[in-house]
Amino acid sequence: MYKDRIRCNVLLDRIVSADEAALLIKNGMRVGTSGFTPSGYPKAVPMALAKQARAGRKVQIDLLTGASVGDELDGELSEAGVIVRRVPYQTNKAMRRAINEGRVQYLDQHLSHSSQQVRYGFHGNLDVAIIEACAITENGHIVPTTSIGNSPTFVQEADIVIVELNTSQPPEMEGMHDIYIPQDPPSRQPIPIINPGDRIGSPYISCGPDKIKAIVITDIIDKVRPLAPIDDLSKAMAANLIDFLQQEVKLGRLPQKMLPLQSGVGSVANAVLAGLLDSGFEDLVFYSEVIQDSALDMIDADKFAVCSGTSITPSAAGLVRFKDKIDFYSKKIILRPQEISNNPEVARRIGVISINTAIEIDIYGNVNSTHIMGTKMMNGIGGSGDFTRNAYLSIFITASTAKNGAISCIVPMVSHVDHTEHDVSIIVTEQGVADLRNKSPKERAVEIISNCAHPDYRAMLNDYFERAVKATNNAHTPHLMGYSHEFHKRFIETGTMKCPRA
Repeated sequence: MYKDRIRCNVLLDRIVSADEAALLIKNGMRVGTSGFTPSGYPKAVPMALAKQARAGRKVQIDLLTGASVGDELDGELSEAGVIVRRVPYQTNKAMRRAINEGRVQYLDQHLSHSSQQVRYGFHGNLDVAIIEACAITENGHIVPTTSIGNSPTFVQEADIVIVELNTSQPPEMEGMHDIYIPQDPPSRQPIPIINPGDRIGSPYISCGPDKIKAIVITDIIDKVRPLAPIDDLSKAMAANLIDFLQQEVKLGRLPQKMLPLQSGVGSVANAVLAGLLDSGFEDLVFYSEVIQDSALDMIDADKFAVCSGTSITPSAAGLVRFKDKIDFYSKKIILRPQEISNNPEVARRIGVISINTAIEIDIYGNVNSTHIMGTKMMNGIGGSGDFTRNAYLSIFITASTAKNGAISCIVPMVSHVDHTEHDVSIIVTEQGVADLRNKSPKERAVEIISNCAHPDYRAMLNDYFERAVKATNNAHTPHLMGYSHEFHKRFIETGTMKCPRA
């Protein structure tokens, strides 16, 4: 079966076991792999490498990926002590624990920046690229699977390439990819995407047979994440968002077909996007990172004319549906390198409406999307910054509370800033919508507290705001600098956010 997928005959002699391929990875190497949230990542070779490390082989590496990857890669290698440095995004529990315990040095980056930083040499030499493929062309080029991520740059820059040919991935994916690597300064030209459906590259990753040193045959299926059921809270947030967008159309600030949509990854983002199914919007365009179940639903309902991303990451059931209907989906889906799917130049040009999620938002519109209590890394900034600063409209969505109401997600001052007040246009919770455009900091505070905070916390937030205004003599951005620390500290100590007096 695999011989039909390896069309370059000279490479048939390079088929080896995962254990043999793992031996090509030496101690101190810098390794780049395919994979994006978690989709299209190598599995057999990382598991073999972890097994060797547990058996006593000394091997530690820097690991670069596209974004988050599955447990077979991040989990196995971090638990085996193989990874000492990790770039640029992760969601794995074992990896997160290793980062927060200081066993792994983690570099959190904007995802559109990571490829070019590799090419610029900011990370040093890339020794090995491990890429999951569904086929290898006659000329030794690599046809990726369900994600592209940073793979094209990793293949270009690595000294050697290991290919995991995954026979569980449908060969019909060939032709769905659009591989384009921009030139680097001072020779960079404009990226020639005018419309989200434009194809500007090749259907494979350029490689050639000389660089491929090993091919491992595998059939391990992506360990995709389950998506939470769409609950009443998510439906309320989606309804508030859709009401806002419809009002923007009525006011002439959006066209009837809207502008290209971008949506973050995860259950909340999936649920909010699913809300568009029942809206009156038609013939929409999706220019984003990750294609989840709700995006497939939108294609099925003929709501999405174009669906552009860097990864297909549905639930387990969604993955089965994608494979069963791949001929249908391939007509609408384009997969690009994350450097292009998340590119600020393209997002600004086509007028993306960005919709991302937050851990907490403060009363002036600053957003924390990465850290718990300001110190513990959750996942990373991902692509939210790429889109937020360059969007036609930048929207952040969060429930107004967390931990069954014990924590307010609207706070006096965020414990960590990922997106500043200058970049955030709209905030949506199940309580309502705060439109921050054309508002001063104090006006934003009134808008956010009134429309987005949970009623249980509005009095506390208003109390803070009023006392801050008085204490600072009505300053431009009034803050009681010690209060915010106490606001977060109180949850650690008591498990609830009570109102400390300054």
